[in-house]
Amino acid sequence: MSSQSLISDWLLRKYETAPEHKKLIRRLSKQKDKIVSAEAEKLHNKIFKELDCLDCANCCKSIPPIINETDIKRAAKALSMKPGQFKDKYVKLDEDQDMVINHSPCPFLDTDNTCFIYEARPKACREYPHTDNLEFMKHKKLHAINAQYCPAVFHILEALNSKP
Repeated sequence: MSSQSLISDWLLRKYETAPEHKKLIRRLSKQKDKIVSAEAEKLHNKIFKELDCLDCANCCKSIPPIINETDIKRAAKALSMKPGQFKDKYVKLDEDQDMVINHSPCPFLDTDNTCFIYEARPKACREYPHTDNLEFMKHKKLHAINAQYCPAVFHILEALNSKP
């Protein structure tokens, strides 16, 4: 399947499958974390061979990432700013009192879906969608939500749901 086909399928089906994905996460919670995470990582690698994030970038358009002090320093340096200036211009506290980028879409997203500060992007962006590090189950509650934003997570959950 092509990158565009994966994205189109996700756009057509993401809302109708949300309840199934929540049930899947509950079902997976009863299985061994290492086994599920290993299977998810295999699926992650398979799907990302076909899916190009630059064809979508919905995460950058929809989800303000959590950002920490290290991220702020790195991004500020990349933009030739002081960390305080960066914070004032690009960071806010969300409802959970986490520091997040204050704009959606991300202010560093270019028109071609690339990131102005890619090498200095926040840790949350580097690790998204949390499906490839053998800690899939550590983030299990996020996956049902992220399937609404990311076609890769959607297709990983669909593949896991089709397994006996």
